[in-house]
Amino acid sequence: MSERSRGVFHRNAATGMVFFATLLLFIGAAAAQREQTDPPGTIRKLPLTADEIISRLQERNHEREQALRELTGTRVYRVQYHGFFGTKEAEALVRYKYVSPNTREFTVVSQSGSKLVIDHVITGLLNGEKEASTKDNRQRTALSPANYNFTLADSDADGDDSQYVLSVVPKNDNKFLYRGKIWIDVNDFAVTRIEAEPAKSPSFWVKRSEVRHRYKKVADFWVPAENTTDSAIRMGGHALLSIEYKDYEIVGAVRPNPAEHPDENSSAPVTGQENSAVH
Repeated sequence: MSERSRGVFHRNAATGMVFFATLLLFIGAAAAQREQTDPPGTIRKLPLTADEIISRLQERNHEREQALRELTGTRVYRVQYHGFFGTKEAEALVRYKYVSPNTREFTVVSQSGSKLVIDHVITGLLNGEKEASTKDNRQRTALSPANYNFTLADSDADGDDSQYVLSVVPKNDNKFLYRGKIWIDVNDFAVTRIEAEPAKSPSFWVKRSEVRHRYKKVADFWVPAENTTDSAIRMGGHALLSIEYKDYEIVGAVRPNPAEHPDENSSAPVTGQENSAVH
């Protein structure tokens, strides 16, 4: 290599080192600025796999289930049907009580509208939830790898970094399972939202259903907040079911503690209530 070539090489190398050093300083300054501007309590997602997220969800569900002793609340069921059989509506106010481990009581406070809808839809929903919450059905419908395949969703349309978004596909056509997406809080590892459709139609008359379910946090527990189910009816028309959950009272509970040996089948049954024993 000639002297001139060596000079050019050294100058290029020196320029590259200066550029590299400047780049490092820029990256460091940007990181420092990001650290300074992030507000206290900012949530950052950990690089977890879908299996790791579900494992933590099951552990935390088990902790919450062990901690909750008694809970009461109120539900407002509303059903609207428009189609071949005309227009029918009904509403029911129901008091709910849960006592650990498996006692669930529903007391109808008031009801109005179509008796047909009340008897065959709202009463059917209450009976279905009791059926789903039995020990055997809890295991067969738990949000676990035994019943579902899980994958990380491509993205969260809301751009919310405080949530993991997973796609769920049932491994069988149990009527209490579903396929769609679930949102999981990155701190509490609790399901906060579901958008899905049933793995199996709940009735011959129902051609297709879309379910949207949201949760809210009360004390240390995530509980149902609202549910909407829009169903296409085989004979024509559609039915809209909404459930409003309110007036929660945690009657008895202890603070959740990490379980040494969490039961992987302890997740709540899939009736729109995925967190601990709160249904």
